[in-house]
Amino acid sequence: MDGDTWEGPAVEDDVCAASASAVDATYRKVTRRLIPLLFICYVAAYLDRINVGFAQLQMQQDLGFSDAVYGLGAGIFFAGYFLFEVPSNLMLDRVGARKTLVRIMLLWGVTSAAMMYVHSPVMFYTMRFLLGVFEAGFFPGMILYLTYWYPANRRGRVMALFLTAVAIAGMVGGPVSGWALNHLEGFHGLKGWQWLFLTQGLPSCVLGIVAFFYLDDRPEGARWLSTTEKKILSDGLQRDLDVSAAFQRHSFREALKVPRMYSMAFTWFTFICGVYAISFWLPALIRGAGVSDVYSIGMLSAIPYCAAAIAMVGVSRHSDRTAERRWHTVICAVVGAITLAAIPRVAGDLVLSLTVVSIATAAIFTLQPLFWAIATDYLGGTRAAAGMIAFINSLGLMGGFVSPTILGWVKSMTGSLTNGLYVVAAMLLAGAIVTLGFRNRSGV
Repeated sequence: MDGDTWEGPAVEDDVCAASASAVDATYRKVTRRLIPLLFICYVAAYLDRINVGFAQLQMQQDLGFSDAVYGLGAGIFFAGYFLFEVPSNLMLDRVGARKTLVRIMLLWGVTSAAMMYVHSPVMFYTMRFLLGVFEAGFFPGMILYLTYWYPANRRGRVMALFLTAVAIAGMVGGPVSGWALNHLEGFHGLKGWQWLFLTQGLPSCVLGIVAFFYLDDRPEGARWLSTTEKKILSDGLQRDLDVSAAFQRHSFREALKVPRMYSMAFTWFTFICGVYAISFWLPALIRGAGVSDVYSIGMLSAIPYCAAAIAMVGVSRHSDRTAERRWHTVICAVVGAITLAAIPRVAGDLVLSLTVVSIATAAIFTLQPLFWAIATDYLGGTRAAAGMIAFINSLGLMGGFVSPTILGWVKSMTGSLTNGLYVVAAMLLAGAIVTLGFRNRSGV
């Protein structure tokens, strides 16, 4: 088997003696049932994670925070996330997605809304850290949850649908955040940035309760599936288990000794550095192109995220169709690095800046579904999956701490994001190089 290609299980020509159309219909039914709610929950999660980027436009001036304070506060979220992510995902594997989701979403929703009371750097750091602690486990938990329903050869497009929530959050969050900052300023004596945290935090609490009553932990407990449909899903997943029989023997502790885990974590770290360089600093980049009105900044920020949503779905579908993962990932990483490094070169020209930022955002955000399609192909269905998915994600998400912190420090020292963007671009290139060495699990 060629290491250049990903090969999932064979096409389901004999799954449960069902026709290909019956198999496709079953997975469409699962997608219609699960993905819309998971998508909305992730939109809420991502908004609560990055809305500090828009709040910054008023919050820094009101509270007297420097760029370094903002960068550290934005990034310290991931320190809390890192410490509690693996335990949270191991708990999900034992108690189920429903109980885990309601716990996570209620706690992070309340904490996000409480950000409106921040008044000092120490409180800012503390609330951001707690937000990371409470949200820990959501993303890897959802990735793990999808492996309970979809076999490897269907996971790329499904993860793309789920992960486009990141781009949609930017498309929706930008205009909504800009409107809140402009139009709710002074309403009932609160600042616009305070309303921003309140209105984007509380919906997460409601969604957590809805998820508890709506979702099923695994296919076998889903009353909305027929016996035949459950068998189709079971057989598709069993084929993955057969492919991973050798690795399946590893426990979580044993899997920690596998070098592949650390190369995956490093790659995810470099990709996350790129994702959060965009997510936390996009409003500042647009302002640097000559736009001063916060509502206009919010509206314009939707353009790069729209490009990202289209690219994530299109590229992931092509990756599934061609059964190739690595080169899709490498090309996106290289394009993202080049365009990220080019942003300072076009500063001052709004149209050109938006074009370059849109290409960078599309390429960098598309790395997410591609990477997790590779990772879950290797880990999905194994004993170590719950812990290792969280382990890879928690180590990698430290990029969410490193990237905004570096950019904030560089901007405070030099007055420009230029050198920080160069560092992040170099990280993306390093991730591309490591990705070239990936092999699928049957070849390990």
